[in-house]
Amino acid sequence: MHYVSTRGCVAPVGFAQAVMMGLATDGGLLVPAVIPRVTPERLRAWSGLRFQDLALEVLDLYVDGEIPRADLRALIERSYASFTHPQVTPLIETGGLRVLELFHGPTAAFKDVALQLLGNLFEYLLARDGGHLNIVGATSGDTGSAAIYGVRGKARIHVFILHPKGRVSPIQERQMTTVLDANVHNIAIRGTFDDGQRIVKDLFNDLPFKSEFHLGAVNSINWARILAQMVYYFYAWGRVSGGDPERRVSFSVPTGNFGDVCAGFIAGRMGLPIERLIIATNRNAILSRFVHTGVYEAGPVYQTLSPAMDIQLASNFERYLYFLHDGDTAAVCRLLEDLQRDGRLAVDGDRFAQVQADFHAAAVSDAETLEQIRATFDACGYILCPHTATGVWAARDRGDAICLATAHPAKFNEVVRAAIGREAPAPPSLQGLLERAARCTELDATTAAVKDLVRSTLREDRH
Repeated sequence: MHYVSTRGCVAPVGFAQAVMMGLATDGGLLVPAVIPRVTPERLRAWSGLRFQDLALEVLDLYVDGEIPRADLRALIERSYASFTHPQVTPLIETGGLRVLELFHGPTAAFKDVALQLLGNLFEYLLARDGGHLNIVGATSGDTGSAAIYGVRGKARIHVFILHPKGRVSPIQERQMTTVLDANVHNIAIRGTFDDGQRIVKDLFNDLPFKSEFHLGAVNSINWARILAQMVYYFYAWGRVSGGDPERRVSFSVPTGNFGDVCAGFIAGRMGLPIERLIIATNRNAILSRFVHTGVYEAGPVYQTLSPAMDIQLASNFERYLYFLHDGDTAAVCRLLEDLQRDGRLAVDGDRFAQVQADFHAAAVSDAETLEQIRATFDACGYILCPHTATGVWAARDRGDAICLATAHPAKFNEVVRAAIGREAPAPPSLQGLLERAARCTELDATTAAVKDLVRSTLREDRH
């Protein structure tokens, strides 16, 4: 299995190199050169597997022997041992609603599914091949804490996480800043998540800096993130279908950075019987506008009740453009040049028709988010987080859709209280966070400021 860049200027690399590279050296995103197909017979065989065994089967197709199967199994078992539910990502049916709970990991968010695995992959590859890795990532809320918990205390690794000051929930902020391991560095930037994402890409595109300081990525630009998230689409389908390959299922996916829905899209290309992927956004509706108009055009970043989705430029969207254009990297580059020059790109004709065949989309307002939390609680006593609520609202006309629950509602109890007049009970991982000691550095939202901090921290560590 080889991986290529969406921009076409990187020689094909293997799985391990793709994981360690993160962002391709030409600025593109790494994708498999060929998507493996899963036969109906294999779908039937997979449908009843426990989550960890299913993960082994899916990942093994893409690792392609670079990690011995026994070692890969051990990595997977260790990665999900920290989850509090025996099914890892259980499918809950309540009041006519199907919810795939993705929040049973150590930071109570779906990012744990990928980042517990990615942290162990990094540790395994560094121990096997030698060297050090310095992770730089940006978060709109959940990625940061999940990344930190995935690599805290691990040898040969430092992690630098940027979050937008004042634009994540208090619980999300404390999940990051109360981790005091020496290899963890939190940075609050005076700006938006999009500023943080831009800074991270600037650092990776500065190839001498990336090479000197051995930078690695945990954001969903890293292919391993997408790969790990593909597993729960297969898992949920198996629980609903009973293994019948004729049974098609729709998924409603709250998304801002297009990573989670990208995982579902690629699972569909593998042969998973997906009827429709429903993209749920908040007021920051660049993705839903694209699905409805074929035009991808950024606007201002609005603060909403679902802050992890307060994103305009979705980094994984480039992967979709690559597949939409059948791997034509020149076409992808032309579209990205349009976006860079004009602030917008557009697809039309057959390409736009394909977009609308691939996705349904809805932008959900704060008022609708509160209404959905209230309506679901009144109907069946189940409490949704505000992000999950956007997915449930977007799928309200598709009663059989599986809605991805991306975070535990207790992470957003101010919103939950406003909707239903009470708070969601906090899982053990969230209890006492606001009373713990914290550590964080505040910086201007500039590449130079972050680069200086990374450089000084790592040079000091060498001595």
